[in-house]
Amino acid sequence: MRTARAISLLLLLQARRSMTGAELAAELEVSERTVQRDVLALAEAGVPVYADRGRAGGYRLLDGYRTRLTGLDRAEAEVLLLAGLPGPLGDMGLADPALAARLKVAGELGEAPAAGARRFHLDAPGWFRDAPAPPLLAAVARAVWGGRLLRVRYRRRPGADAGPDGGPVERVLRPYGLVLKAGAWYLVARPDGAAPPDAHRVYRVDRLAAAEPLADRPFERDEAFDLAAFWDAKAAEFARSLLRERVTVRLTPHGLDRLPHLLEPVAVREALATAGQPDGHGRVTVRLPVESLDVGYEELLRLGPEAEVLEPPALRRRLAEAAARAAALYGPSQR
Repeated sequence: MRTARAISLLLLLQARRSMTGAELAAELEVSERTVQRDVLALAEAGVPVYADRGRAGGYRLLDGYRTRLTGLDRAEAEVLLLAGLPGPLGDMGLADPALAARLKVAGELGEAPAAGARRFHLDAPGWFRDAPAPPLLAAVARAVWGGRLLRVRYRRRPGADAGPDGGPVERVLRPYGLVLKAGAWYLVARPDGAAPPDAHRVYRVDRLAAAEPLADRPFERDEAFDLAAFWDAKAAEFARSLLRERVTVRLTPHGLDRLPHLLEPVAVREALATAGQPDGHGRVTVRLPVESLDVGYEELLRLGPEAEVLEPPALRRRLAEAAARAAALYGPSQR
């Protein structure tokens, strides 16, 4: 750990030219005394680091000294600098190696490692919700990165089959990857012993009741498995599986424009594929997939007079009643 910290200190000085002991201690999360010992260790190893005395003093490298990465041009280094995004990496327990990588890339760029953060920031959770990291995420990430089997106890979603005693299901998994989607973490894994194809499954990390990486049990990874492609297909399949009802809707041009902002992309694509020719008022009729008629009611209310439900009749009547209540609230007699 001391060697890695000393290298981080060296790269910080290379990127920022001069730093005080307090600044280095804060960046490395150690005491100033530890910084002094690390600086001495670097000097004994032949690194030309020295201290400037006085009020404006600090530690710096001899002018012209650089330790450089090889094989990266500036554009490649700038892209890799984004690997230092602190939130998700910290949640997975990878903050220290992420900082070291960020410092090395910053050394190649000749600028502070915070420069990339000034240009790009990832805010993964959706609006109006808190998404704290699941407590077992770091353990799961260790198994993923180490290529080790993972023993878990998993609480299935309400309505799904539970274990023999009604409690969590126990599994030994081959953990292939982690996905962060709208603030929620998912583990893509294959139950040990399950045969491909179509053996990979998705587990919500916040539903894990226990997670134990099996340090002495590595598994042979299927190198043909593409995590990004699997997730894209699974996400689209999941979205389609929810859309069990179809509603015929006549949309104004503005309602058609608003559709992608209110509904899932899968639903929007299917609706647009069914769109007929505009009528004399520019309105277009589509077959809109919805999760249920209750959900469809809530979604179509947001379109107001920009959408007219034609079928099914029960939903049309329900929206007509809502429109009548709104008209009564806003009528002249209510002023």
